[in-house]
Amino acid sequence: MGMTSFAVVKKVRAVLRTHLGTRSVKVGHAGTLDPLATGVLLVCTGHATKRIDQLQAGVKEYVADLRLGETTPSYDLETEVDATYPWQHIDRAMVERVLQERFTGSIEQVPPAFSACKVDGKPAYKLARKGKEVEIRPKTLVIDEIAVLQCGLPAEPTLQLRVVCSKGTYIRALARDIGEALGSGAHLTALRRTRVGDVTIDQCQTLDQLVERLDGEQYVSVEQAEADRLERERIENRKRAALMKTSRLQQQQAKPNPLHHNA
Repeated sequence: MGMTSFAVVKKVRAVLRTHLGTRSVKVGHAGTLDPLATGVLLVCTGHATKRIDQLQAGVKEYVADLRLGETTPSYDLETEVDATYPWQHIDRAMVERVLQERFTGSIEQVPPAFSACKVDGKPAYKLARKGKEVEIRPKTLVIDEIAVLQCGLPAEPTLQLRVVCSKGTYIRALARDIGEALGSGAHLTALRRTRVGDVTIDQCQTLDQLVERLDGEQYVSVEQAEADRLERERIENRKRAALMKTSRLQQQQAKPNPLHHNA
C-alpha cells in the first residue's frame, strides 16, 4: 500500500540488475494496482514478460469498502471530500437491488480523471492534478459478480462489496456510479485485489518477501546463461539425432526381404 505498480517493478528490476550485473533485465506487471490499494500484483521477469497480455486478460476479484454520502475528485482517499449528499434513505435491500439491476453483466463506465488513461497522448491524472478538465470516453466492461459482504446501514453509511470483473474495471469509478444510482454519492475508502486469473492472494508474497527470496537465489552471468542454453540445445539436438537414427534402423529392419526364385 502506498506504492505504485511501476515502483514495485522498479524495485524488482533494481534487485535483479544488482545480482545479474547487467542493466538488461526485463520486468513488468500484469495489471495496475492503485497506490492506496493492496492485494495481488503479478510481476513478470525475463521470458515471462511475454505472458503479460495473457495474464492481464484474466478475471479480477476485489473487496471494496465504500462510504456513502460523500464524494472526492479521485473517487477514493487520494483527495479530500468535495461534496456531501443525503444517504439516510438507503437500506441494504435498496443497495442489493441496485447492484443486481444496474451493475451486473455488461455495463458502460467512464474511467476516473485521476487515472493512467491517455487524453491527447498524456496520462489523465497529470492533467487532473493541474486542475484541468479531463474528458474520457466510456468503456464497456463486464461485472460477473457483485455482492454485499458487510453493510453498516442504517447506523453508518458504509458498504463492503465483493466484485468479480473484467480487465479495465476501475473500482473507484464503480463506487462513484453506485453512489449516484443510490441517489447519493460515494467514494472508495479501501480496496484489496484478491484474485487475478487463477492467482489468488493466499498464493502471493509481500514485496519484502519477494526481495528476500531474490536475494537468496543463485545467479549466473548473462554470458554463462547463454552458454548453458546453447549446451542444452546441443544435448537436445544430439538426442533427437540419435532417436532419428534408431527409428530409421528399425524401419529398415522391419521391411520384408524380397523373394528369390531359381530358374
